[in-house]
Amino acid sequence: MSSRIPPSPRRFAARWLVLTLLASTRSLSAQQPLDQTWEEVTAILQSPPVDAGGYVRFNFPRKDLAVHVGDVAIPAPFALTSWVGFDGPPDSAAAMGDLVVTAAELGPVLAELAHQSVEVTAVHNHLVGEEPQVTYIHFHLMGPATRTAGALDAALRQTGTQRPVIPAAAGPVTIDSGAVFAALGKHGKASGAMAQVGFVLVPGAVTMHGRPVLPALGYASPINVLQVSASRAVATGDFAVTAGQLPRLLSALAANGLTATAVHHHLVGEEPKIYFVHFWGDAPLTELLGALRAALDATKLP
Repeated sequence: MSSRIPPSPRRFAARWLVLTLLASTRSLSAQQPLDQTWEEVTAILQSPPVDAGGYVRFNFPRKDLAVHVGDVAIPAPFALTSWVGFDGPPDSAAAMGDLVVTAAELGPVLAELAHQSVEVTAVHNHLVGEEPQVTYIHFHLMGPATRTAGALDAALRQTGTQRPVIPAAAGPVTIDSGAVFAALGKHGKASGAMAQVGFVLVPGAVTMHGRPVLPALGYASPINVLQVSASRAVATGDFAVTAGQLPRLLSALAANGLTATAVHHHLVGEEPKIYFVHFWGDAPLTELLGALRAALDATKLP
């Protein structure tokens, strides 16, 4: 008679969840075998890993929230997605990201992060005039990825974030993504009525507590464009820039009809200091893209 002990129901359930999440999206496992540690992290966070250009990312869209800015309904991928990214080996990874929370969730989440010894690096707005109001908690943690995942799992449980995260099937692209990519000078990704393009605008290297920061993880500049109607589009995101780039960027935003909704930091202890300028634009698509192109051009140093 075999003496092999069958797997526990809890371990079997965790493994089933990992396989379900990985099968639901084109994740890291579609390109290479997934490290066992990342499988454990996937099971803890209940979200599939995504290869985000040099780091491992997990997304948590706030699909439970119905947020509007004026008459515009804000889709979760447009501006309401919590996330964490890991850079480095699983046993000593640098983790960064932010959590999208409501006013009622803010206190409990901050208390849980403090209890879990997660370094909070910023608490602030990204949008202006949204209903209901949402707040973004930026965080940083070094150590084993499974320990970080456990800490974030505890924090996410203080919110209404829906998990497991099962990515929606890609629908037809209804925005003119080719026009977006051509105007902004870089190819990105598109889904439905939204197109997304990411940039790194800070010249040179950045360190935090003496350790190099991966640009795509720590100071990327994402631009999201949403087609609202045939004659209207909106845009949001943030420009990560240095002090030398900041004045020209703010002037360009104002001159081209884009509103700077926040100017603040996401990191603590970085060198050089990085400023994150969040923005909102609302105009016909061609006009909006021209304004965004002008803002991007303004960040180029002489």
